[in-house]
Amino acid sequence: MRLCVLAVAAAATVWAQSQAFTDRTYASKVFGENRHYRLFLPPGYEGSAERYPVIYYFHGHSDRFTLEHYDQGQDTVPKIARFVAANPVIVVSVDGYVAKDYTGFYGGSPWDVRRNGGETDFGLNFLELVAHVDGSFRTLSGRRHRATSGLSMGGFMSLWLSARYPQLIGSASSFNPGPEFYTGDADARQLWRPKDHVANHQHTMVRLIHASGDYISQYHEETRDAYAASPVDFEYRRDEYHRHWATSIEETFAFHRRAFANPVLDTVPVQFHHANPYRRFNVWGYEVEAQGAGPGMVYLDRVTQCSLRVTTRQWAPDGPPARRTIAVRTPPRYAAGKSYVLLDHAFAGGSTTRRSLVAGADGALQFTVDGSGHELSLAGPGCGAEPPVLLPVTRQDVLRVPPGRPAALPIRLYNPRNVPQQNLQVKLESDYPTVEVLQREAAVPALAAGAAMDLSNRFSVRFTAGRQGYTRARVLVTVVYDEWHSYKESVPLWIEPEEMPAPPAYEILDGRTKTFAVFRQRGNQGGGAAVERTVTEGSGNGNGILEPGETATIWVKLPQGLDPFDKNNWRRAKVRTSSADVEEVADLQEDKQREWTSAQERTSVIRWRAGAPRGARARVVLDSESWSFHYTPDVRYGRELLYQAFQRHEHTLHQLELALP
Repeated sequence: MRLCVLAVAAAATVWAQSQAFTDRTYASKVFGENRHYRLFLPPGYEGSAERYPVIYYFHGHSDRFTLEHYDQGQDTVPKIARFVAANPVIVVSVDGYVAKDYTGFYGGSPWDVRRNGGETDFGLNFLELVAHVDGSFRTLSGRRHRATSGLSMGGFMSLWLSARYPQLIGSASSFNPGPEFYTGDADARQLWRPKDHVANHQHTMVRLIHASGDYISQYHEETRDAYAASPVDFEYRRDEYHRHWATSIEETFAFHRRAFANPVLDTVPVQFHHANPYRRFNVWGYEVEAQGAGPGMVYLDRVTQCSLRVTTRQWAPDGPPARRTIAVRTPPRYAAGKSYVLLDHAFAGGSTTRRSLVAGADGALQFTVDGSGHELSLAGPGCGAEPPVLLPVTRQDVLRVPPGRPAALPIRLYNPRNVPQQNLQVKLESDYPTVEVLQREAAVPALAAGAAMDLSNRFSVRFTAGRQGYTRARVLVTVVYDEWHSYKESVPLWIEPEEMPAPPAYEILDGRTKTFAVFRQRGNQGGGAAVERTVTEGSGNGNGILEPGETATIWVKLPQGLDPFDKNNWRRAKVRTSSADVEEVADLQEDKQREWTSAQERTSVIRWRAGAPRGARARVVLDSESWSFHYTPDVRYGRELLYQAFQRHEHTLHQLELALP
């Protein structure tokens, strides 16, 4: 038996070496030219009628579809070839080449994911390639049998495209992915980070591979934490390896083979979530067109046959609503020619309106909403028995709560039916030891059709946190309705640290010009020093006090940043508040120094809300980020020295009270 196995392995190796791949082209309307790809076909393909699943592989920075720039074809290509030689699968290596971003065949920035890009949509180009491959080769074309994978910037593309087209891609893997790049229409680019959009992968199998010596390891851990805390079918592997590289390729492709065998990936989800930065997109049969100037992320949440939530953000994950007019066309799943009532609960103002819709001849419904946020539900043939809904607990991305004292949770219950609901029970619990539920149940005898009820004063919780940074936790809300039916919703929370001091020194820039000492890293082997930076920011009279009608940034001086050489320097802060009187009007995004990742330092421009009363006071949290190349020259991986310093970053929190003059 062992001899047979060895013989098969030897034959596969010989085949892989002799006819591993062919390089081909296809016509692209997106680019207006022929595009390249490298094709790996399994042995026996030409002589059989079998159909095969496909893995699309995306290369990293300065590489091409040949996958030969960094290893001269000695590592990645042979591993892919060896896997294909031993498994019934097709692998397609995609070309991320963009002429204006490359200095030659190799040596450039692929995939058009920079802030000032967007002229070439690699998503639409990917659809062209998929259509070409499915039309030219014997493929299994269902989403279960289509996978994406990639390294670095290509790892980002694997996660991004599988999140953009979840109805087309059943599984995605990513080797040391770039943490964040820009996507969306050319005139409205959005910073897109996989950790902010995990919900897009709710019905996708995902695998993250992290090389332990990768210089952007902290970003991988943050991405891993986001997926691990979600219901996504997620795997994580950490390889002991000293480079930013694609490790355990064959084992990861075996993960995709497990996905190909998973029939769950064939089903259309009963409920899904999706966020998209493009003005026009299709997902799971829903056609969405969002008109409006400037960047805007459209979120479809809790989408079922009879309900959905439509919200927008000017930036992800915590921006205010975007100016959008959003037209939605549903899949053809309703009774043709029949009337439906659309209940529309607007988050701005809290009112519920009713509209009459008629399903088209194909069974689809169409409606339009603005971008301010809406809870939508249908009553009509096949609809009307939706459970009560928990409305959003915060305007921000996640609810941030103070520790140490009993606090009310902003639980609001909404009835999406066109008839009243009676005898509802709401229960609160948590498995987190840092969460103590003091009042845990509330009875709602009746809730009128389309009505919302504020239960904030019915629940009391006390939180415990650590000394620095936010402590993450969750509470589980259970709603019992229709006598015995129930549903559960997990609400994430970030607990503020037990000690949050005032900033040692700060400056409010309301149209002022200031010169600050800021830290600059010397290079990717550590070290650095302070330099002067002169900025003019905000708008107003420049007296250093945020007044009505003005906008401002806030700068904080830290005695010690993360880097040993970063002492007594200033940085602009991300401003967060639970006050309704202060709003963030811009998210400033600047490249982190010498990171080569496109990762952004995100900070705030704020103002008082129109109508805030004189004398209003607002507590704000100032989040200041610092970073460092952590370099230890005596660290080795086997016989080799650490090839590059780790890039690390941390957040320091201060609290400040603003007063409206």
